[in-house]
Amino acid sequence: MSSRDSILATVKKNQPENNPLPDLGQFASVGEVSLQKYTEVLTAIGGQVKQVNSYEEIEAAVAAEYPAPAKIVTTVPELKTLFAEDKLRVGSPLEFHDVALAIVRGNFGVAENGAVWVTEDTMGHRALPFICENLAVIINANDIVATMHKAYGRIESGYGYGAFIAGPSKTADIEQSLVIGAHGPKSMTVFVLMS
Repeated sequence: MSSRDSILATVKKNQPENNPLPDLGQFASVGEVSLQKYTEVLTAIGGQVKQVNSYEEIEAAVAAEYPAPAKIVTTVPELKTLFAEDKLRVGSPLEFHDVALAIVRGNFGVAENGAVWVTEDTMGHRALPFICENLAVIINANDIVATMHKAYGRIESGYGYGAFIAGPSKTADIEQSLVIGAHGPKSMTVFVLMS
């Protein structure tokens, strides 16, 4: 027997016993699924939630806060009549250096931490939500889950990249002072479509 075979045999002989996986059913009923909870948590971490009934309300809110000539890009087809941009599929993320606001669609929100799950197919470019000055995400009110356990149960395969985004960029590493917009968007607004 070679030394390699001897080592592998010793490792195989000294394996720990198989134990059953823990029951995660206890998390099924934990957590409150509500827009109020989601709003409280996202607001507490520096984001904001705006309840809207239509894409026209989103357009009005954005136009009021970001007047021309602010560069606004969106991957949401319902908004492209007002915020038309043809540079969403670019070769280099450096081309987004002057984006004042990026508007993307989120797949769903998570009430326990205020996060939104966003996949590459809704981002246009995977760097866009992280390199823009400000970020807006659109989700439906009925697409909010209570916990991350429920969230991971909803994640589907078939895309190259996805991320949970929770609030604007922030850090408190330096002198324990909270800095918003430290290395990403300075603000995050989640538009919740009620209808």
